[in-house]
Amino acid sequence: MRAQSRRQFIKYCFYTALAGIGGAFIIRTARKEAFSEAGRKLKPNPGFEPAYLKLHKSGELKERADRLWKMMESCRLCPRECGVNRLAGAEGFCRASARLEIASFQPHFGEEKPLVGSGGSGTIFFTNCGLRCVFCINWEISQAGRGSARTVEDMAEMMLALQEKGCLNINVVTPTHYSPHILLALDQAAGKGLTLPLVYNTCGWERPEILKMLDRVVDIYLPDFKYSDPSMAVKYSSASASYPEITRTALLEMQRQVGTARPGKDGLIRRGLMIRHLVMPNRVGGTKEIVEWIAENLPKDTYLNIMSQYTPTYKASEYPAINRRIIRREYAEAVGWAESAGLTNIEIQGSPLI
Repeated sequence: MRAQSRRQFIKYCFYTALAGIGGAFIIRTARKEAFSEAGRKLKPNPGFEPAYLKLHKSGELKERADRLWKMMESCRLCPRECGVNRLAGAEGFCRASARLEIASFQPHFGEEKPLVGSGGSGTIFFTNCGLRCVFCINWEISQAGRGSARTVEDMAEMMLALQEKGCLNINVVTPTHYSPHILLALDQAAGKGLTLPLVYNTCGWERPEILKMLDRVVDIYLPDFKYSDPSMAVKYSSASASYPEITRTALLEMQRQVGTARPGKDGLIRRGLMIRHLVMPNRVGGTKEIVEWIAENLPKDTYLNIMSQYTPTYKASEYPAINRRIIRREYAEAVGWAESAGLTNIEIQGSPLI
């Protein structure tokens, strides 16, 4: 994220305070209040129709959701494929059962500019995570379990509330382990008038088999590409040795589905692949190899956000190589590599560096 960190966003998120208080009643109240002064619903995407509407109308969206739901019986939604029976209440490696848990939902203005517009990106932050990075800035949510139990119906109401507040999109953050719930909620919300693009905001480590079930559901893929070296993924992301290989395959599938992200006349993006790469100290992420792979395997104008805001949080102090912010030279080096590789659509950040 840009000027505002995810931690700050979560900490001050209004709906976090509401999460355990009034349930669906509060969500519906928020929806009633989410109108312009003239009393009209805001329409941030005139003329746009999200891909999932056709699947909703045909019934296929619900069918796909049900198929994903059944996968939780021996869970293989993420590349760990840990096989626990989440439907029976067991928790996977991600520490999630079939019970939906949400940390917050809110219009957010710290995402990439083409996703924000004037109304913000409509983010829904999910509790738990299958990657569990030792430096996660949102570790209270991803690993300590901060969040509240919600129903699929609640999530559908959240989506509609965000639309009525004028958000540009629905941005599901750390969605992998709750993909069945997301599709079910999306199907319900579409039946009640949801027309916003769906942003799948993921760590990038996604099974291609699952991604294929999201084809014509997701409008914008927003994946991280964290590491090029398996040993770094093993060390810093809970022994996820397959991260580089699986993420590369996932990016190709995402590109096949939604194509290259290009802004409309208003400067906003409503469809396409947008990649994030967090520059880490001491070249831990393997930035040079990552940007070269992108340049060789995806269009040169692939949207790439080279992120500068790495902060040593959570358990990073136990790992000397990542126990500091990056320095200006490291960030300039990363940008230089991307430009030398021929990438032409790079978002360069101005966050404070050492």
